[in-house]
Amino acid sequence: MYGKELNGLQSSKLWTKDFVLFIGSNFFVGLAFYTLMTTVTVYTIQQFSASQSQGGLASSIFIIGALLARLVAGKLVEKVGRKKMMYSSLLLFCLTLLLYFLVNNLALLFAVRFIHGVGFGFANTAMTTTVMDAIPTGRRGEGTGYYSLSTTASTAIGPFVGIYLMNHADFTAILYCCTFCAAAAMGFALLAKVKEADLTPEERKNIKIGFKVSDFLEKKAIPIAVITVFMGIAYSSIMSFINLYAYEIELVDAATYFFLIYAIFLFVTRPVAGKLLDQKGDNFIMYPCILLFSVSLFLVSYAHSSFVLLLASAVLACGFGTYMSSAQAIAAKVAPPKNIGLAISTFYIGLDFGIGIGPFLLGFVIPLVGFRTLYALLGILILILLGAYFMLHGSKVKQLYSN
Repeated sequence: MYGKELNGLQSSKLWTKDFVLFIGSNFFVGLAFYTLMTTVTVYTIQQFSASQSQGGLASSIFIIGALLARLVAGKLVEKVGRKKMMYSSLLLFCLTLLLYFLVNNLALLFAVRFIHGVGFGFANTAMTTTVMDAIPTGRRGEGTGYYSLSTTASTAIGPFVGIYLMNHADFTAILYCCTFCAAAAMGFALLAKVKEADLTPEERKNIKIGFKVSDFLEKKAIPIAVITVFMGIAYSSIMSFINLYAYEIELVDAATYFFLIYAIFLFVTRPVAGKLLDQKGDNFIMYPCILLFSVSLFLVSYAHSSFVLLLASAVLACGFGTYMSSAQAIAAKVAPPKNIGLAISTFYIGLDFGIGIGPFLLGFVIPLVGFRTLYALLGILILILLGAYFMLHGSKVKQLYSN
């Protein structure tokens, strides 16, 4: 009853045609993103004789572009309109993929990756804001869980396709695949109806894009975004370096299926976690998620067999994978309805900053301590994060929602 009251005139129906179309569009955007993200580091090192830090930067700079886009996207999406931002940024995302075919040096690769990230940041913010606003408030955890399954699928298929094509074809084949995915994402988005924010022309005109913190961030979503920064740094070690680590420990075949196992377990856990988030509350989900993420990093660190490495991917899904959809739903729940777009942007700014800076920083650490020690240290970092979550959000849940 409470959820229906909050939802006002909005229908409690979750599975609409537009919801399904946005799931399809998000899947293909994610497929292009993850296929490139998990292969560009290896490509950069092999093609341009780059260092591990430079290879990490080739991965990171995409996220830096997305991060800068999100800094203004939270308010800009409502000022210019969700439809305009979504279509124009998806077009930029598509066209930038064609520029990869012209890359012949490291500097140009960095530039293209940055522009590509800007398109991704705007498109993802506009699409996610539209979907989150359309999900009935009382089913936001459940709806976010289902919507994020499209990312789950791309998380599995993208790296699998990328690694397969790197081993059996070349980077050009990867680019053709990603270009097709971007075009498909645009096609699905064009077929969906985009619900704009319920703002008068005067209210839209009065939205100011300034340089105050409140112009970039939703205050109530900052605590969960801060936690997400460190979760993102740790996860970037998996996304950017798991292939290189697998070569070192001679588990390349197992690494090929790492993200596939990850996705299979996410398909099972995310819908359940979403419902439990709505029914049992934030802490019931978040504490186990953070703990399991730490366990998965320790398993990666001590992996000496395919079984342990793939077990780590399953635990990673229950930990980081479930955290992602739950934290996104929390960011939307704590914000005022008119600031949902800004709250979503704030959450992704935290994620992008962590995943963006992670590969670059960790690229300096790896030569000093090695992969195994790195993953163990990150496991300890995430354990410490349990206390940070309690202080920033967990201890304040009742107060937040009672207000």
